[in-house]
Amino acid sequence: MTGIPENVVLLADDGTPVGTAPKATVHTDDTPLHLAFSCHVFDARGRVLVTRRALGKATWPGVWTNSFCGHPAPDEDFAEAIARRAERELGLAVHSVRSALPDFRYRAVDASGIVENEICPVYTAIADGDPAPAADEVAEWTWVEPGDLRAAVTATPFAYSPWLGWQLAAWQGDYRAR
Repeated sequence: MTGIPENVVLLADDGTPVGTAPKATVHTDDTPLHLAFSCHVFDARGRVLVTRRALGKATWPGVWTNSFCGHPAPDEDFAEAIARRAERELGLAVHSVRSALPDFRYRAVDASGIVENEICPVYTAIADGDPAPAADEVAEWTWVEPGDLRAAVTATPFAYSPWLGWQLAAWQGDYRAR
């Protein structure tokens, strides 16, 4: 990792970029709307990778969520941002990146009061091996059958990130890599 601060793209309500800000300063109790992405990684057997957020995370520590999330840098292509973040967060190379929920947007407030406020297109990708995640990002991980994940989120939504539940609810058709 470099010493260069990571910037996020700030957005107007209609999704138009209006500036940038350091990621470290954006997530507060009054988080401005900004650009992000979520990625659901599948393996060759069709299982999806779910991760448990590290206990040291500022928001939603210790909850299970989709494979990984991130923020594209200003002028960075989503596929490049996804590959970069997969490597940084999961130690994993991904390929076959595809759009799944291009218009996904959400706002959620963590128990600590920190707000997520994102236009957050959702993607799928394929990985050919197991992750070796960064300890500051991921506490645990597992590959699960997509139907089993849907059932678990429905039965115990409090154990999962809110955006994962909303993404699964918005997913049309089969929840698999496309």
